[in-house]
Amino acid sequence: MLLGTVVTAVAVLLGLNLLVTGGFGSGEDPPAGGTSAVPAEVRDGGPVIDARDDHPVELRPKAKTLALTFDDGPDPEWTPRVLDVLDAHHAHATFFVTGANAARYPELVREILARGHEIGNHTATHSDLRVDGDLRAKLELRATDLALAGAAGIGTSLVRPPYSATTDAIDDAAWASMRRIGAEGRLVVLSDLDSQDWRRPGVAGIVANATPKDDRGAVVLMHDAGGDRSETVAALDELLPRLQASGWKFDTVSGATGVSAAVGKADPASRAGGWLLVGAVGLAGLLAAAMRWLLIVASAIAVLRTVLILVTTAVHVRRHRNRRRVRARAGVTVIVPAYNEEAGIEATIRSILASDHHPVWVIVVDDGSTDGTAEVVERFRSRRVQLIRQVNAGKPAALNTGLAAARTELVVMVDGDTVLEPGTVSAVIRPFADERVGAVSGNAKVGNRGGLLGRWQHIEYVIGFNLDRRMYDVLECMPTVPGAVGAFRRSAVLDLGGVPEDTLAEDTDLTMLLEQDGWRVVYEQEARAWTEAPATLGQLWKQRYRWCYGTLQAVWKHRGAVLRGGAAGRLGRRGIPYLVLFQVVLPMLAPLVDVAAVFGALAGDWTTALGYWLVFLLMQLVPGIIAFRLDGERLGPLWALPLQQFVYRQLMYLVVVQSVMTAFAGARLPWHKLERTGQNAPPQPVG
Repeated sequence: MLLGTVVTAVAVLLGLNLLVTGGFGSGEDPPAGGTSAVPAEVRDGGPVIDARDDHPVELRPKAKTLALTFDDGPDPEWTPRVLDVLDAHHAHATFFVTGANAARYPELVREILARGHEIGNHTATHSDLRVDGDLRAKLELRATDLALAGAAGIGTSLVRPPYSATTDAIDDAAWASMRRIGAEGRLVVLSDLDSQDWRRPGVAGIVANATPKDDRGAVVLMHDAGGDRSETVAALDELLPRLQASGWKFDTVSGATGVSAAVGKADPASRAGGWLLVGAVGLAGLLAAAMRWLLIVASAIAVLRTVLILVTTAVHVRRHRNRRRVRARAGVTVIVPAYNEEAGIEATIRSILASDHHPVWVIVVDDGSTDGTAEVVERFRSRRVQLIRQVNAGKPAALNTGLAAARTELVVMVDGDTVLEPGTVSAVIRPFADERVGAVSGNAKVGNRGGLLGRWQHIEYVIGFNLDRRMYDVLECMPTVPGAVGAFRRSAVLDLGGVPEDTLAEDTDLTMLLEQDGWRVVYEQEARAWTEAPATLGQLWKQRYRWCYGTLQAVWKHRGAVLRGGAAGRLGRRGIPYLVLFQVVLPMLAPLVDVAAVFGALAGDWTTALGYWLVFLLMQLVPGIIAFRLDGERLGPLWALPLQQFVYRQLMYLVVVQSVMTAFAGARLPWHKLERTGQNAPPQPVG
């Protein structure tokens, strides 16, 4: 609910920003249509029209008086320059502003009024009232009323319909829209002279178009927004003194026509609503700017992460290729905590007993199973397999029971659904030849990778988990030895009090404890183990929810490592920040990035949005190909990678958001047991 509320609020604000910043055509070409409904006196009359009844009133400026009008503003670049020219020549004008720009630049609305000029309504989004329905037309005008009330506390009765022209060009559709405007007590202001500055005909052309042909008063149409208005400013600076020298006066529409009270104070309700609108538009602008920076920063971080992973992977591969392979001779105990693992426990035990390392013992700790797990284990008539039953106490307690029963210094911990390859045990204990090593992370792989969900998890394991572990190995800051397959020095774990039971990510917690105690933790890519991944979205959600929540617990528990030296310091200043940034912070921001990208595409910048998406996809595809090659995997499943961006990724950041909210709420999350199907086996032999 919180995420939905935040995303909805962001979407609304970005939509508002898109509305007020969206460009529009400022052309004023006359409409083309029938004129049978237009009264002859309107077509032949003055440009200011009161169309409230069947006998419209037309007004024209006094002789040798020009009512200068400027449409489409205010604009932060051109409106002040127009105002400066008007001030220099002691002329006044009427500015027909859009509600969108008035809400964006309320200070300019106030400046226009402070300099003695007049404000008119030019609709909120420069909408064509000739084709708008009654509701849309009312909303356009009313929204601009609110923007003006919020920006300057005023209301205006003057309306300049967008795309309007001179009176002789009024057609039936335009007249119908003017009747609707008049019915609300508003005056329609057209023009006698169109400067055509929106065509950019040059300074001389604008001056010629705006110069009256006789001494009759006129309304002149110009623009102070909608693009480059340098020609308009220059033409205005030339036109004003020339006509003033000939005895012409320049005034507002109301001043030139004698209309009284065209602009007045807005009522309190309109001012309150206007303040909310202007505030929302301002907030939307700030949010849009923040979103742009967020996209830039997220992109930069993603690029740096990709470069870091590729560089460290290359280093890890070179080290792995050049290292001496010494076969370990020590005995090994494999501890299997089991709770309702009847479906897969037999395959797990058989794969351990088939190991090419000798001797290997198996301890299965049945943690109060309610199915036939214990009976399956008892069918193994082997002295190398030991079954220990206990009342259900949780996975960490089961592991501690196994540690207490083990008689070897090296122990391997695997889940009850894990299938090992024959060489896995030999590979995972090989790094213990270095006496500084306290734990070794194996290479967990998805066994049940059929179906789209299985492929997505398979891709995630190969790309994310294993490439990240190579990086952690090189930087000596491994945060997690996975519960699916990992090896430990028994004495090192027991010295720490055993497997910790106060977090839901006991594997991460134990790994960090070992590093805090000065032990090195490394990654062994050849120690492959096949695990059964969740087969449904619901099961996946439960698993990742527990993982993320438990990781947050472990990070908070070991936050003090940031200030320590040695292995603990490397974890605290390398591993934990990386973990928090890429597994918590960025997923929390991901929904906002997605919303910003969607609105970027809607704003017409779809090529940039598409470019971002392709770059992000490429930054996953290239490491993906490398990771699949390093793991000896076929590249075929990578076809599902683009689809992963639209479903799987969203599911993962929803999990992170819920986990963080749960942590902030101080709730204690229970252990979520996944339902096993026993459909876990290597899909193909791996060398």
